[in-house]
Amino acid sequence: MRKYVIDAKNMEEKELNRSIKEHAINYDKLIIKNPQSNHNIAAGLTEEVEIEIDGSAGYFVGTMIDGPKIHVKSNAGWFAGDNMTRGELIIEGGAGDGAGQGIYGGTVVVKGDTGSRTGEIMKGGTVIIGGNSGFMTGLLMMGGRLIILGNVTDDAGESIMRGTIYVLGEIKSLGKNAKVEQTTLEDQKELKKILTKYGFKITDIDYTNFKKITNESNQNLMW
Repeated sequence: MRKYVIDAKNMEEKELNRSIKEHAINYDKLIIKNPQSNHNIAAGLTEEVEIEIDGSAGYFVGTMIDGPKIHVKSNAGWFAGDNMTRGELIIEGGAGDGAGQGIYGGTVVVKGDTGSRTGEIMKGGTVIIGGNSGFMTGLLMMGGRLIILGNVTDDAGESIMRGTIYVLGEIKSLGKNAKVEQTTLEDQKELKKILTKYGFKITDIDYTNFKKITNESNQNLMW
């Protein structure tokens, strides 16, 4: 594997992203040292390259990516993985509001807690949160799969149209157009398959305790 190290210590946001795009063409893996919570890291990247961010990332890490696999070794700011279409974003720590917002495909994994509106207007793909998620989780969700291993607070699934939210912990309250169902055996098998892939270790009993939030009616909501 061909690796290249980028030291971002004295780089501005645009300079860092320009360096990422230039080196992603010729290397299999980029390691970003001293990221200093820069915003928009790897924005719009389409190369199928591995990127390891050795520290925290700011807002919009991995926004609109199509193909790369990004691994943030610490925390991330708001809108991690925003509007990604293909690829993978793994965050070892927590993330801010809007993690996985609007994604069309790919996978976003946050090992810790997230803020509000996780998975907002997502159309496809998978978002996994290892901790808790804030209010309006799955707001206006249009498709895809959102998995929360911790608790969700107020208005979960607010105005959900399509897609599914799985919650292992407690659901404080549901939003409009959302209902809770029991998971099926097939749901549980799928959950075990993907959670095991990303290193989450929970018991077989836990898989039976997941709740499934879906839309209460089939009609689309108008605002």
